[in-house]
Amino acid sequence: MIIELDMASSTPIYVQLRNQIVKGIGKGELKAGEKLPTVRQLASDAGVNTMTVNKTYQILKNEGFIRTDRRLGAFVSETIAEDADFKEKLESELELLSAEACLTGMSRDEFLSMCDKLYSKMSPCAI
Repeated sequence: MIIELDMASSTPIYVQLRNQIVKGIGKGELKAGEKLPTVRQLASDAGVNTMTVNKTYQILKNEGFIRTDRRLGAFVSETIAEDADFKEKLESELELLSAEACLTGMSRDEFLSMCDKLYSKMSPCAI
């Protein structure tokens, strides 16, 4: 999986890194149980501070996307539970995206088609 970070973006690097890893898991580029690079290795490869990667891994662990073992490292979780917090976050983000799409003149069908196209790129069997 190739990580693409925009150092000029207003989005913090740790958030960009988190999002790239989640997309990689969703698309099946990172498989359940797959070992992730060490904090030092990913920091070196991405050209960022180790604390940034450490923060990213901690967030991913708290969200259930990865699991860690002090001796063995970080791995993609075998199961990712859907919970009420996730659904609430998803609904909030979709509401904002729906409003923005509507305000910029995108039709409902166009918006749903785009959502369907992006969702179809995901590999639900990855987990």
